Amino acid sequence: MTARVQILYAIDSCAMRLQDKICIVTGGAQGIGAATVAKFAAEGAIVVACDRRVQEVPGAALSLAVDVTDRGQVDAMVATVKSRFGRIDVLVNNAGITKDARLQKMTLEQFDAVIDVNLRGVFHCSQAVVDTLIEQGCGVILNASSVVGIYGNFGQTNYAATKFGVIGFTKTWSRELGPKGIRVNAVAPGFVQTPILSTIPDKVLEQMRAQVPLRRLGQPEEIANVYAFLASDEASYINGAVLEVSGGMTV
Repeated sequence: MTARVQILYAIDSCAMRLQDKICIVTGGAQGIGAATVAKFAAEGAIVVACDRRVQEVPGAALSLAVDVTDRGQVDAMVATVKSRFGRIDVLVNNAGITKDARLQKMTLEQFDAVIDVNLRGVFHCSQAVVDTLIEQGCGVILNASSVVGIYGNFGQTNYAATKFGVIGFTKTWSRELGPKGIRVNAVAPGFVQTPILSTIPDKVLEQMRAQVPLRRLGQPEEIANVYAFLASDEASYINGAVLEVSGGMTV
């Protein structure tokens, strides 16, 4: 086999690495979630995009309105996916919000809102699919953490708590579910150019870029690429990991 044929074979062999896998992506309508939907679809997956407001998401086979803080809505979503597609292979717990304030000024409403979406929502979705994954004897759960969940960040008591908590979920579930053929991993993005950053002044964005050795913010597609790898069989021996994708900002 020539070098050129080997390269073409390698490209072809991984081009559809999620072929026909049924994948649920929460927070799938924008930012990293929308990029993940598009990437998974390009890899051959059948993707269900969930968001608080139903809208057409490029690449999604099905788009559903789901509030991850509402267990009834989450259970109904999972039932719909199982009824329509017969199985669930991958859950990406991507839905998340920020409501920043320093400790002295953070309201209980701000604290509770972030806890409900970023932590309780991950619990709801994962618990809702886990029986199906166990019955199948296989599956992947991917959780959205953050570098803030590893190192903390000024003004983000609530957000940091949830992202630390998601790492705890990941480590615990990987132990509980690994023997049942289910892998659980987390991705910890750094500063990524998403709508969450839209209200941040340019001066602050420049300071953020200066913290990254690559001197730029990440793109949603770069996080989606990591999710696609972790969801695929190429990552079949990765379980309980927290993969930092930050451009080296914490080096």
